[in-house]
Amino acid sequence: MKDKLVISSSPQFHHPQSTASIMWTVSACLLPAGIWGIYIFGLRSLLVLAAAIISAVATEALLNKIKGENTIADGSAFLTGLLIGFNMPPAVPLYVVVVASFFAIAVVKWTFGGLGGNWMNPALAGRVFVFFSWTGGMTTWTLPRVPGADAVTGPTPLGSIKVGLSSITEGINGPLDLLAAEGVPVTYTDLFLGRVPGSIGEVSALLLIVGGLYLLIRKIANWEIVVSYLGSFALLVWLFGGFRYGQGLFAGDVLFHLFSGGLMLGALFMATDMVTSPLTSKGMLIYGVGCGFMTYLLRFFGSVPEGVSLAIIFMNIFVPLINRAFQPEKFGLVKEEEASK
Repeated sequence: MKDKLVISSSPQFHHPQSTASIMWTVSACLLPAGIWGIYIFGLRSLLVLAAAIISAVATEALLNKIKGENTIADGSAFLTGLLIGFNMPPAVPLYVVVVASFFAIAVVKWTFGGLGGNWMNPALAGRVFVFFSWTGGMTTWTLPRVPGADAVTGPTPLGSIKVGLSSITEGINGPLDLLAAEGVPVTYTDLFLGRVPGSIGEVSALLLIVGGLYLLIRKIANWEIVVSYLGSFALLVWLFGGFRYGQGLFAGDVLFHLFSGGLMLGALFMATDMVTSPLTSKGMLIYGVGCGFMTYLLRFFGSVPEGVSLAIIFMNIFVPLINRAFQPEKFGLVKEEEASK
């Protein structure tokens, strides 16, 4: 009996990971940082997270009903809502959160065809949309629950730096000195653990790194993006970050800027979004360096203290161009010069 030749279309190898397993795994890796945000900022943070997730899932369900699809179980809407909640101040009005989630799902995700069709990260787009629409509510920061803290609200470390630089005096050698002079002393430990004002899910660099490392080990997140993003940003800060304090080259405070703001959340969980990041390793490296460069420019020279969200969205625009420039080599393709030999 002759063997039959079976012809099947690609892909021929089945990968055990599915869209649902990836989305729910990423959500699980974010939960420790979310729990810390609820603990340090109070139960109002839980309400914000719940509002973001429920409104994102409800919008997804409504669009599913209109289009006759069922994508709730894949976890993408839940993850988008969770990330939106992570990017919100604890005291933000809840209607702002609902609008952010609706915009992310209905406009950014479904207008372009649903999961896999969107060209920018929906959670970041929702966050940026409401930031410029309701700036006051998006820049009111709750102080963490630490001993001796009497005030309820206060600026983030990056916000204090942005304001304090306008009145910098002699003897200020870096951001920690400037914060101390402004009456808001902060240590590297505070930044690393998450004992500073900020968005709910971005303050604990430690817990975000732990979750991100798991994604890297599972190869859900690509190390090329994370390393090139954080590495390029850290290099630029080290080289030029000291100039604003009169210190010259190679004097920038790298640790302060790595652990401040939404850098770890952005680099580990949002820049690595499979839909809106490049396909090849070379493309990922270029994309990551671009994110790092833009974050540096926006954070040091922009009008807003942060810069991570806008930097990633800016680089999302160039992903199709990067994919075209760094296409994977086709299997079995022979170059012209090799074929002529």
